[in-house]
Order: sequence, then C-alpha cells, then structure tokens
Amino acid sequence: MRQRIWKRLKHDKNLLIGGLLVGLIIISAGISIASDFWEFGLPYPPNTMGRDRMQAPTVEHWFGTDQFGRDTFSRIVKGSWNSIQVGVISVAIGLLFGVMVGMIAGYFGGWIDEVLMRISDVVYGFPAILMAILITSILKPGIQNSMIAIGIATVPVFSRLTRASFLALKERDFVTSARALGRSQTGIILKHILPNSLSPILIQASTSFAIAILAEAALSYLGLGTQPPNASWGLMLKEAQSLINRTIWPAIFPGIAIAIAVMGFNLLGDGLRDVLDPRTSR
Repeated sequence: MRQRIWKRLKHDKNLLIGGLLVGLIIISAGISIASDFWEFGLPYPPNTMGRDRMQAPTVEHWFGTDQFGRDTFSRIVKGSWNSIQVGVISVAIGLLFGVMVGMIAGYFGGWIDEVLMRISDVVYGFPAILMAILITSILKPGIQNSMIAIGIATVPVFSRLTRASFLALKERDFVTSARALGRSQTGIILKHILPNSLSPILIQASTSFAIAILAEAALSYLGLGTQPPNASWGLMLKEAQSLINRTIWPAIFPGIAIAIAVMGFNLLGDGLRDVLDPRTSR
C-alpha cells in the first residue's frame, strides 16, 4: 500500500507542480521570518521609503519600487508570510470547529444533526468573501480579525464534508464490531471513524488554504485586512491601482504572487486527491 502511494506521489504532475509552487511560497515566508531576527534575507527593509520611486525592475531593485520608493521584492517576500499566516490560522479554525460539528452531526444524527446542519446551511448560504467582509466590518479591520472571519466562513465546508464521511462510515462492519466489543462512543469516533475520514478533509484543507489566501488579498484590497504600512499582496494591488496609468510594475508582481500561491495549493489539493482517493486509481 505504501509503495503504491509513494509511486503515485512521484508520478503525479499536479502534486509535483503544486508542491514546488507551495514550497516556493513557504521558502519566501521563511526568508521573511528570518529577516526579522537577522540582517539577511531581504535586500531592503520592506517598509523603508526611498528616493527611487516607481522604478522598473533593475539590478538594485529586482521587482522595481512603488510610489513611496519601497522595494517591491522585499514587500512581496514579506507579504508571503502574511498569506501563509492567514492560511494556517483560518484553515485551523475551520478544521477545528467544522470537523467537530460534522462529527457530532454525522454520528448522532436525529434532531442534533438537523439543528447543526441548518445552522451550517445559514452560514454556507453566504459567499466566503461576503461573510469575511461582514465579520471584519463588524469587528475591526486588521489581519487578526481577517483570520477569524475567513476561518468562520470555512467552517460549514468542513462540517458538511465530515458529516458525509461519518454518515457513510458509521454503519460499516468495523464500527459495528467496535460497538460489539464495548468501545465508548468517543473511542469509536476518534479511533475508528475519524482516521478513515482524514483523506477528504486533508484535500479540502489544501483547497481552503488557497481560498483563504485569496480572501485575505481581497480583504486587504478593500481596506479590511492588513493595514498600511505592513506588506500584503492585496494591499499592494490596491496601492498600485492609482498608478496603473503611469507604471504597471507595482501591480504585476503582487498579482503573480497571488496567482502562484492559489494555483500551488489548488494543484496540491488535486494531487492529494489523486493519490489518496482510491477511486482515482487506474
């Protein structure tokens, strides 16, 4: 079984390309973190203004500069850490509460399932971006509230997916055997059903990571996410919008960064589905 999975890992193009793109984003985020503690990694401080404004890419400024003379490459690298941070925290929130709700609803069923799923349907009825905009507007603009808002918006996706897996697995023979042996309900849920539901949950987590990065960029673009002067890909696009008639360079590289991150995590999710889902085996 392990040899078959490893063989498919090596030959799955989506997984390889997605892994390379995601690895590039993670390395960029690592450089950003290192630059906060040691004086290396970034060619210029990301928030430091300079005299060379709205420059095209040069040897000194690889991605050019913005309207304040800040180095675009340094801000792109710094923004990668914000995107990874938002993705990890928001997906963790969605996983924790969504899986918990899905486990309870799918295993116990009845009126508990009905109540939890109707609440989930209400939340799911709002688009994720709209829900995040609503929550950040009520709370306060900022990256912390963006994480909470995006995480809440992804809870119904994980709850519905987990519920469907539990409904399909709770009547299987191995669960019936566990009940006959006197295992507790908690033990059956955590040791028998949940481990067999992890594959679709992991695939959804990778896809939700891409959605979280895109949502954070949208919130920052609207002024509800990362606040100036901190670097964020969406905020950089917003600042570059007013300069588009004078120079296109400040808008190109943040857009490419968002595209790489979203494409990488989507391809990674597709590759994980191909490897972990036995129905895709040839």
